[in-house]
Amino acid sequence: MPQELTCEHQFYQTGRIWGTHMEVVEICSGEFTFRGVLEMDRAPETCRAILNLLPYRQHVIHSRWSGEAVWIPLADFDLGVGLENHTSHASRGDMLFYPGGISETEFLFVYGSSIFASKMGQLAGNHFFTMTDGHELLEEFGKKALWEGAQPIEIRLSR
Repeated sequence: MPQELTCEHQFYQTGRIWGTHMEVVEICSGEFTFRGVLEMDRAPETCRAILNLLPYRQHVIHSRWSGEAVWIPLADFDLGVGLENHTSHASRGDMLFYPGGISETEFLFVYGSSIFASKMGQLAGNHFFTMTDGHELLEEFGKKALWEGAQPIEIRLSR
């Protein structure tokens, strides 16, 4: 069972950014805290389903096929959403949700150069999270998962 994580920092509140409603989310893993927004306008079904999961606690492992990224394998978990705002080419700090199909359901959190893929080939996942704070820590976080193995992670609304 994953240990419960806490983030001691409280920064942003849910609000309006550039005239668009955005839910501000924290991703915490050990000493690392990342903040960003859910892509409510671009991936509304995925974001609503993710909000229902929060706070979400799990472990990430380093990706096998997608380059510089960590992932949460979810086997046949059904979040109840299809593809929306999907891409294979996420940017540093983006999080994707793959609803399953030719590969298992998963979350992918990109920390460097990445093309989303599985042993079955290239995949496209729903881009639902864009990081706004913490980019300078991404590489260190990803390398920790690569060299030290599975890392606990918590995804939650910012307080």
